[in-house]
Amino acid sequence: MTEGIDYGRFERGRNVNYWELDPTLGRELRRVMDDVEFEWAESRLSSFGELVGHTVANNADRVDATGPELEPWTRYGEVQNFVRYPPEQLENDRLVYERGIVADAFRPPPGREEPVALSHTMGMLTLLSYADAGFGCPVAMTAGAAVVLRKFGDEATDPYYEALVSREYEDLVEGAMFLTEEQGGSDVGAIETTAEYDEESGYWHLSGEKWFCSNIDAEGTLALARTPDAPDGTAGLSMFLVPHADPTVVDGPLTKGDRYGAGASRGADGADADGAPVNEGPALDPDLVNDQLYRRLKDKLGTISVPTGEVEFDGANAILVGEEGSGFQQMAEMLNVERLSNAAAACGVMGRALLESRIQAATREAFGSTINEYPLMREDLVDTTVDYEAATAFTFDAAALLSRYERSEWSENEDGDETAGDDGARGVDTPTGDGDRVTPNDDGDHATSTGDRATPPDEAPLSGPTDPDRVYRLLRALTPIAKLRTGRMAVDTASYAMEIQGGNGYVSDFVTHRLLRDAQVLPIWEGTENVLSLDLLRALDREDSHEPLLETIDDRLAFVTHPALAAAVETTREASADLSRALATLAGSDDEYAQLSAKRLAHYVFDVYTAALLLAEAQADLDRDGAGGENPAAETSGATGGPDGRTALVAQRFVETHLRDRDARGITSEDRFVIEHFDAIVRYASVAPEILGEP
Repeated sequence: MTEGIDYGRFERGRNVNYWELDPTLGRELRRVMDDVEFEWAESRLSSFGELVGHTVANNADRVDATGPELEPWTRYGEVQNFVRYPPEQLENDRLVYERGIVADAFRPPPGREEPVALSHTMGMLTLLSYADAGFGCPVAMTAGAAVVLRKFGDEATDPYYEALVSREYEDLVEGAMFLTEEQGGSDVGAIETTAEYDEESGYWHLSGEKWFCSNIDAEGTLALARTPDAPDGTAGLSMFLVPHADPTVVDGPLTKGDRYGAGASRGADGADADGAPVNEGPALDPDLVNDQLYRRLKDKLGTISVPTGEVEFDGANAILVGEEGSGFQQMAEMLNVERLSNAAAACGVMGRALLESRIQAATREAFGSTINEYPLMREDLVDTTVDYEAATAFTFDAAALLSRYERSEWSENEDGDETAGDDGARGVDTPTGDGDRVTPNDDGDHATSTGDRATPPDEAPLSGPTDPDRVYRLLRALTPIAKLRTGRMAVDTASYAMEIQGGNGYVSDFVTHRLLRDAQVLPIWEGTENVLSLDLLRALDREDSHEPLLETIDDRLAFVTHPALAAAVETTREASADLSRALATLAGSDDEYAQLSAKRLAHYVFDVYTAALLLAEAQADLDRDGAGGENPAAETSGATGGPDGRTALVAQRFVETHLRDRDARGITSEDRFVIEHFDAIVRYASVAPEILGEP
């Protein structure tokens, strides 16, 4: 067994390569991407991990200390809506976007004939969030806006789509989504912003207020508004593209190059070749500003790098996206991207917090030993590592489904397939109307409304479903759960990382201070836990998402055959049967009880699904023959390409702590699992399969 990563050689989690120090992320991306795709991506992810661990991380701390500033008016009182960014933020913008974090999922990057999967973008988002989870917000919204315009846009929005997916910084615009109004946050149907069509200009005029607008000055902003005579609720909402610059006087989107010019390419010293200050960017001529006012920026707890503020539309010129009345369905498409991006960012925050904790535990001495030698610290680090493994596995399993769904939708649209719905998209649930719950039978069997189950023969248990219908239905269930669980886990992990640092972790000199502040928004962005739990109920109600969910769990458990995993498999199989009965109970309950149970159900699904996934991954690692699929952390952990039992230990511990009932809270068991397997789990040391045992 190799010794794994020596965290004692680091002083802190900066000026390092985050990709090389995160074998978990590498393993998950290798699993969900095809071999050719991952081979192309691996070196680029390593290069990006190096960039983020050095320049981006150092810049992020400086941005957090200063942050963007809003100058709404000129000195003459004219509206200019100018957001002044720190030069370090503009440098980070260029460095990150030019690495293709958005573009490569929509346009073939160098070395490929087709775009890379969205899973790759999510992986880059995780690495970026090691340094700056706030920056992940505009990146995610840029990708989300691009998805919407690719599916529903037309000739009028095409220039903005092309700018959203540009790899060249000078040609780039960022995206945003303005939803929340003062009277309605989660209640999207309460939106009051109105849109009136102007036949003379050919644009719509938006009037109203938006209360939380992140990436406030984005040129590719999407907003929901209500057209004349539209019905109440979500059915009356339409989506509009509302540029920062007035599209009636500016020819095409106002790109980064237009706004910042050559200065945007300068480094953090903020000077050109002659020493003159640049890269703050000039304010837009008031005559070119769209008819809206950026009223103020919010004084936020964290995510300082993304400016969030209040916007007043005063007849702002906008372009209708798709058909009138389809705005909520289109927003839901963007939410799939946003929620999984939030989960990927949460994984990044967890990864950085865990890295700082491992380094502190390996270097901090107390009572004659480094603190990672003490049993309680070993237990804490093992369980935090297992939580991170679980969060990353679940998130990237869902991200793989999103990649398949988007690719199948794109392929259908490119082929002119009209079966996806009136506005070109698969039907998306709205919070209006009722539907019968179709769920498992009371005895736990998997009832279906479409006949006997027929799993396509090309669907490998480890990779999950590939049939487009099953992919979509499973995605609908996993997406809200991924966001719900990982957001909370990020807060807990960041808080514990602060505790490990002691008093130092509570002051701004240490990154744990910012990690915790940034993490606190992750359970809020894109829907709170309660909202997401209710969305899971809708997915079960209207998409029969329980069917592919339970089938995937069963398939993965059937894939696991190693004797050392038998007990964990049996425990998980029993939990799956209990989950099936829980679903049946809610199917026959009234809405009040179903809603009361929704959050517990969401967490239960996460635990059972993740246990089956980790066990299947463990089996795959044990089955490796050394001919390929080597550990992505081989250079840092010394792992070989042969059979490895480390993931089996992770899976065993997850099942033990999340699914098994332990007598006397486990105290009477005299179990020393965390002490015996600390190096394997926390330091990524390889494990000979023959030493595996039951927890």
